[in-house]
Amino acid sequence: MDLIENIKEALRSVKVNLLRTILTGTIIAIGIMSLVGMLTAIDGIKTQIADSFSGLGANNFDVRSKGFSGGRGVQQGVVEKSFPIVRYKEALSFQEQFSSIGPSTVFTSVTGAAEVKKGSKKTNPNVRVTGIDDQYFNLKGLKLEKGRNFSATEVRYGNNVCIIGLDIVETLFGNEEPLNDYITVYGRRYTVVGVLEKQGSVGGGSGADRAIFIPVENASRLDTRGTFRYSVTASGSDPLRLEYEMGQATGIMRKIRQDRVTDEDSFEIVKSQSVAESLEEVAGYLRIGGFGIGFITLLGASIGLMNIMLVSVTERTREIGIRKALGATPLRIRQQFLIEAIVICILGGILGVIIGIIIGNVVANIIGPGGFLIPWLWIFVGLAVCIFVGLASGYFPARKASKLDPIESLRYE
Repeated sequence: MDLIENIKEALRSVKVNLLRTILTGTIIAIGIMSLVGMLTAIDGIKTQIADSFSGLGANNFDVRSKGFSGGRGVQQGVVEKSFPIVRYKEALSFQEQFSSIGPSTVFTSVTGAAEVKKGSKKTNPNVRVTGIDDQYFNLKGLKLEKGRNFSATEVRYGNNVCIIGLDIVETLFGNEEPLNDYITVYGRRYTVVGVLEKQGSVGGGSGADRAIFIPVENASRLDTRGTFRYSVTASGSDPLRLEYEMGQATGIMRKIRQDRVTDEDSFEIVKSQSVAESLEEVAGYLRIGGFGIGFITLLGASIGLMNIMLVSVTERTREIGIRKALGATPLRIRQQFLIEAIVICILGGILGVIIGIIIGNVVANIIGPGGFLIPWLWIFVGLAVCIFVGLASGYFPARKASKLDPIESLRYE
């Protein structure tokens, strides 16, 4: 009996025991479905999040005060050196000199605990106020639902105009039209010229939906104590030239800040790409967890398959005895049972992959609208796992079948 004939015989046996094949394949399908489904969902969600960050650009970087998070760091019992914060004039000077390389935006956080009023209505004192220029929304990937961006004139002269988030609109305006109406912040009246699209937030934070944006020149007038930290987000001309252009930005800022040659930078430059890198790191942990859960499910499925194959060996003892009496070698007997196990696993695996892809994409699209993702890598991994499970769970029953004594097998009832 050659290998081709052995394969045909294994397929014939699978067809004859159709119900058992379906039940066994379903066990494998559930394991593969859980594995592929979770990994597909994770990749789909990651793709959607990455798309939402794509507006930030892969070639953006921030120029900001050193020790941006505030406070002075302590390393090995030594207090780190503190540096002066980046001032408004320094940020504007950098923006002007960097303009020959690419666009940039100057912004500052005024407060994260402002109370906003309109007539008798007011918000909780948890509204974030940010001073920005006319390039901020483009470089930060934010879009307006209605109204307009600040004009260059409004930014230059610091007019009392503002752009607000949807939470502010719902709290102060309800169903009224907010555009060209007025709100009061810090006792100053601002005209609403735009409303941001709904952004959502992570971790229960306020996000852009509960924020007010005013011209950065106007914000600088609120800096009575000179404590505002100004930052610049710059966009290079080409992602491949990012490191070079960050070096140019460093040179420009060192000149503006008058850092001496032997001194370290009195500011810091941070890639916006770090957001994407952090996202990839989190997705990696999620994949490990999903693979672990899927592996445990498949382990249970492989034990079930091994049990069914052992039952199959017992049921076909006389058949094995006849084949051995006709000259079948132990190798051919082992091949037959291994092929049966692998065929069952592959059939179940294909079904599991299809269902897993569908479920994974459904879950990803429920969490956030997106396209249909086909994870080719996980498809091949799933099918490879199926073959491995078939070999692992079919080997012991196949070995047992190949060692049966033909005379004793023929006597088996």
